Amino acid sequence: MLLSQIANPDGSITVVAREGKEAYAVRGVGSVYDMVLDCIRSGNADLAAHVSALGLGAAMDLERAYEDGRLLPPITHPDPAHLYLTGTGLTHLGSASARDAMHQKQGADAEAKLTDSMRMFRMGLEAGKPAGAEPGVQPEWFYKGNGHTVAAPGAPLVSPAFAEDAGEEPEIAGVYVIGDDGTPFRIGFALSNEFSDHVMERVNYLYLAHSKLRPASFGPEIRVGALPYDVRGTSRIRRAGRLIFEQPFLSGEANMSHSIANLEHHHFKYGLFRRPGDVHVHMFGTATLSFTHGILAEPGDEFEIEATLFGLPLRNRLAVEAAAAPAGRVEVRAL
Repeated sequence: MLLSQIANPDGSITVVAREGKEAYAVRGVGSVYDMVLDCIRSGNADLAAHVSALGLGAAMDLERAYEDGRLLPPITHPDPAHLYLTGTGLTHLGSASARDAMHQKQGADAEAKLTDSMRMFRMGLEAGKPAGAEPGVQPEWFYKGNGHTVAAPGAPLVSPAFAEDAGEEPEIAGVYVIGDDGTPFRIGFALSNEFSDHVMERVNYLYLAHSKLRPASFGPEIRVGALPYDVRGTSRIRRAGRLIFEQPFLSGEANMSHSIANLEHHHFKYGLFRRPGDVHVHMFGTATLSFTHGILAEPGDEFEIEATLFGLPLRNRLAVEAAAAPAGRVEVRAL
């Protein structure tokens, strides 16, 4: 089952469920967030069964809603500050080479030349998929923002005026709601664009945190249930209607150095991330970047991330914000 949300002219939300090509409004719910909380509180551990019990109404044209700019992120929180955007890196079998190339030291001997990125990747290969009940090695982790920095499918990804790069990262994200007792509940998985500044990151690995503080997009649909073992999709960039980049991207545990359960544990082990009612969109990493192929995105470029199992492709155009602060540094006023 795939879940999505459409904005209505009166400000309300229509929740849409579909199996195959047929999409229908879900009866009696105001949002995916409300529906998931109701499911959790009812004690029903099967979200698809909960949707079936609610019943389906009118047929919905998702592609038309996409064209009209009415698709919302597939989950929103009434208070956007309570939606977390986070992620993990160096989790995919091909991910180390791209990162390592950005951080490689020239002229060093073999041992000194081994970057922290490659060391982290090797740790994941060795202990990222624990066989027993104990957790495996923790991954690289980063914070991206909150619900205020989520771009809806079809909406622009707005890069800060000071950014040095604005590059896509095609990923799969887990989507979660925290229950009243602090238990994380996974709704399912969605396509995501973990938009980043790779030029800034390349200056120094310690700039990674800065490079990740950018908007992101996910959806348009959430695939309810477990993540398929082998996910295969395509990442594209179009410039003025012309395709300038197209590469496959792989995900799922068949292509990862960590298990999903291990990545989830190392995120939700922090009490901060188990606050009742919060929403988490946690991105699991990628091995495909146009930046490593010499592409520097320009305003107006369209990013497209597609994987058939996840429904409609995720599309966003790049935009650059007008400088939000005066020229020079931001001044802080004392009280």
